[in-house]
Amino acid sequence: MKRSLRFARDDCLNYYLYKMPNAFVYILSNRTNSVLYTGVTPNLNKRLLEHKTKFYPNSFTAKYNCSKLVYFLEFQNIKEAISFEKKIKAGNRRNKENLIRSINPDWKDLTEGCWIMKS
Repeated sequence: MKRSLRFARDDCLNYYLYKMPNAFVYILSNRTNSVLYTGVTPNLNKRLLEHKTKFYPNSFTAKYNCSKLVYFLEFQNIKEAISFEKKIKAGNRRNKENLIRSINPDWKDLTEGCWIMKS
């Protein structure tokens, strides 16, 4: 019986990891672009709202005022997104800066004037 329960739970996990329709990797910065934070989420709008309102006041992003979205990329599933996030985190700052500049050369807050953050 335990085996079948575990199998069912594993199937649910596999569905979450492989079939989830969207997942995002994103990079936040502070106002002066001196701090970078890389994250992954299935719900970018909700997560950005949490960062901007400092919903978790003891978090890294709250402590260092990282709320400016400078990069994001959508993936078909969370597993691919997590893999890419790990690659970004393993890289040095120069690689992260180059990635940001590839889509946002002026380091503007991508939430301004965008569908993100609109209810």
